[in-house]
Parts: sequence; C-alpha cells; structure tokens
Amino acid sequence: MATESPAVIASRAVLSSIDLSNYDPEQSRLMDERCILVDENDRALGAADKKTCHLMENINKGLLHRAFSAFVFRPSDGKLLLQQRATEKITFPDMWTNTCCSHPLDDFEQEKVEAEQLGVRVAASRKLEHELGIPPSQTPVDQFQYLTRIHYLAPSDGVWGEHEVDYILFLTADVDVTPNLNEIRDHKYVSKDELMAMFDDPKNSFTPWFKLIARDFLFGWWDELLNRRDANGKVVAKSLAGLVDGSKVVKMV
Repeated sequence: MATESPAVIASRAVLSSIDLSNYDPEQSRLMDERCILVDENDRALGAADKKTCHLMENINKGLLHRAFSAFVFRPSDGKLLLQQRATEKITFPDMWTNTCCSHPLDDFEQEKVEAEQLGVRVAASRKLEHELGIPPSQTPVDQFQYLTRIHYLAPSDGVWGEHEVDYILFLTADVDVTPNLNEIRDHKYVSKDELMAMFDDPKNSFTPWFKLIARDFLFGWWDELLNRRDANGKVVAKSLAGLVDGSKVVKMV
C-alpha cells in the first residue's frame, strides 16, 4: 500500500484555528483568503484559508500550500527592488525580502491555472499592485520568467510560519512604486554587492525564504541576467529562459 504524504494527511485532518482580534484588522481580513493546498509534488489538493495554512500547529501536521516569490529588476542597471515587510504583518513583520512574496488564491479561477505557471504569474501581478502600488500594465503576465519551485518550511514566531511550494519568478521592468504602508514599511533598489552588504549587517533581518533563495540560487542567476544584456545594454528576464530545469520541485526542508 502506498504511503500518503503529510500534506495529504493534513488536508483531511482536524486543523487548529486562532483568534485574530489582537492583530491588525486589515491583515486579519486578508487571512480569510484561500490558499491552494498541494502535496510535495505541487499537485493541488483543495484549499484552506491563510490563517489555517500559516499556523505552525497545522504546518507541523504537514499542511502545505502554493506560493510565489517575485524578483523585479530595473532594466537599466539590473538592480533588484527589495521591500521591508510592514510591522502590521502577522507573519515575518519588519523583515527585508524580495520584491513581492504571496500566494495564488483558490478564490480566483485564473490563479488556479497551472499551465505555463499562469496562475502564479497572474497572482504576482495582482500582489505587486496590492503591496507596492505597481500598475498591472507595468507587470505583464507574459513577461515574468519562471525559474523553479522550492519546497521549504520556516517558523516565524512559534505560532505562525510558512510551509510552501514557492514559484520563483523574475521580471525586468521600469515600475512606479506607491507603497501600501499596511503591507510594506520601506523599499529600495540594490545591486548584488549592496545586497551582500545588507546580509552581512546584523542590524538587518530577512525572511527565511529570501535567505534560502539567495544562498542557493539568486546570485548565480543575477550574474547570468547581467551577462545576457540586450543590444541596448538592458537586462531582460526572458533571456533566462531555459537556464534552469524547472520541471521538478527543489526540496529545501
């Protein structure tokens, strides 16, 4: 008899809940959005609200959901746009991270489409507007370059955490940022060297998924992005097509 994965077991388990009345009202409201539950091979199993998906009690039972991490680079100089998460965030507040990290939602039919990673691309454009105020016209869905998926687990504060199959998306675009201050408290563009210096500064804290991606993937891919400038000297995310075999989930737990 085949052994069921923890995610399959967790999707049928009685899952814990929590009272959100002591948290920021807007962030609490967003916890009602429904994430896409998956197994370790990123096969969709159903849906559960964000609150359920991000409680460590449920994560420890194997509950796993789909996510994305978007990296937006400026075409002219290849600098990466970072954000610092708002203090109001329920998970990983005040930490620096890549441009945008969030989830495709079961609430939207298009975000459930798996072909050509359409669902996560649509979600990335939606959340770049929600968190950073970037107009969707500046983040065309077909211009995101998918690279790979990682499976990772990261506690936040003992109560909350992440357990995700995370799609890594690169985009090169000139964007207008109008921050949603309930989502991000700061943002800035950095070069590779500037980001390395930030990592070395103990005053800075970073989301665990960003540190994992940086440690194993980001800097090498960033080099390739800079090396593959177009005839006008601009970096182009789509130039990385074929760089990585993104057909399998890279397990980092």
